[in-house]
Amino acid sequence: MGRKDVGVALVVLLALALGWLLRTQVEGLTQTFEDSTSSFRMAYPATWASIDALQDVLLKVEDPQAPSTFKTTLTVESRELDLASPPTLQALVDRRIAQRETLTGYHLLANNEATVGGARSAQIEYAYVVQPLDTPLRASLPVVVRAREYIVVGSGHVYYLTLAAPENAFAEASQRFDALLQTVQL
Repeated sequence: MGRKDVGVALVVLLALALGWLLRTQVEGLTQTFEDSTSSFRMAYPATWASIDALQDVLLKVEDPQAPSTFKTTLTVESRELDLASPPTLQALVDRRIAQRETLTGYHLLANNEATVGGARSAQIEYAYVVQPLDTPLRASLPVVVRAREYIVVGSGHVYYLTLAAPENAFAEASQRFDALLQTVQL
């Protein structure tokens, strides 16, 4: 190998290293969501896009670069609690599981206690099936989706933090969700 070949190889390696560093920095950037009606705050990936939701949610963002027709989504919902007669955490979990049972192919995978933002919480994990593109002449196969949801009771509100990702992207998305949960402030 000549001197020019070594020089070219070093330039290519340097360019690859700089590209990897840039990618790591961009993927690690976050934006902070802050609810205007409560003290809830949470970071989410800056590269994710805000999307419209049919239901009443505080935040719904998706990863536009997810390798599936179903895009990885992060959703935050909030419901006011009746302070005169607040439901137990277990009652909130049971209610949420009953709501999710209507999803196609729903299967509960786990139900555990957790702590989010310093508050006692519950975690449920489940799977379901979606048909992301249901339009003529645009064929797509159904996608198995795994979701991890935290039910967090704050002062006067209950928050539902949900990550939903295609099965093949869930492990990576779940790791990122763990980091985002560390930013939750109630």
